[in-house]
Amino acid sequence: MADCEPIAHQFMDLTVPEYAYMFGFLQADGNLSQQSRQRGRLTVEISARDIALLRSFQKLTPYNSSITERTRSTNFSETHTSATWALCSLEARTRLNELGLPYGRKSKTIAPPCVEFSDRDYVRGIIDADGSVGYTSQGHPFISLTTQSTSIGTYVCLYVEEITGAERTLKRNARDDIYNILYTKENAQQLASHLYHPGCLSLSRKQDAADSLGSWVRPANMERRPPRIRWTTEMDRVLLSAPTIAHAAAELGYSRSPCQNRRWKLLHGVVPLPD
Repeated sequence: MADCEPIAHQFMDLTVPEYAYMFGFLQADGNLSQQSRQRGRLTVEISARDIALLRSFQKLTPYNSSITERTRSTNFSETHTSATWALCSLEARTRLNELGLPYGRKSKTIAPPCVEFSDRDYVRGIIDADGSVGYTSQGHPFISLTTQSTSIGTYVCLYVEEITGAERTLKRNARDDIYNILYTKENAQQLASHLYHPGCLSLSRKQDAADSLGSWVRPANMERRPPRIRWTTEMDRVLLSAPTIAHAAAELGYSRSPCQNRRWKLLHGVVPLPD
C-alpha cells in the first residue's frame, strides 16, 4: 500500500483516487451512528494486521480521529486483535452521509455515489472491504465480491464487464440472501491488473495477492470459454419476441444460458430495450 500523503482537496472529493477508494471501503465496512444533540461517529473495525490502512484514512481526514486496538475471543479465534478508526466530526459525518453512507444498517441500501467519482478506485475499495483476491482450491486466479446491495452488485458487474468483457447475472444466494460475484482465470488476472495498479491505496495483503495473479498461465489442456457475444438491437428484438428461450437460442445460434442472461438484463433494465 502506498504511503498516503495529505491531499490538498476538499474532504471526500471523490474524483481524487484516494478518497474514492476510501469511500467505497467505508460504504462496505464502515459504520455511521448518531445520537441526540447531533452527536455520533464513524467507525471502521478491521484486523490489526491491516492497521496501516486505517492510518492512511487518518492522514486523509482533516478532522481529529483516533485508532485503538483490542484483543478478544471470537467464533473463529481464541485471541483476535482488531484495530478501530473512529471519527466524530459532525461536518465529516454530514459529508459522508450526503455522498451515500447511511446511518445505521446499510448492507442493502448502499449505492454508488451520485456525484462524479474515480470508479476504478471506488470498486477497489469495495472489493478490499467485502471481497477476496487469490487462488481457488484448483489453483486458478480469482476475485470475488459478496454484497447485499443490488445497486452495488449491478454497478460492479457492469463495470467489470466493460473492463474484461465477462458478463454476470445477479442472483441472491438462497441460504443467506446475498450476491456472490466471482471472476476467475484470465478475467481475474485482467481485473486485478486494472484495479490494483502500482502505488494505489489498498490493503497490502490484497495488493500482494493481486500482484501474484499475473504469474498464472492457463494449462495447455484447459479449454477456453467461447468468445463474448456482441449483442445487437436486432438480436435483442429476437430475444424479446421469441415464445421461449429455446426458440430464441435456436434462431440466434447460441446456447440457452447467454440468451437467458441477456433477456434477464433487458427485462430488468440492466441494459436498454431496443428501439
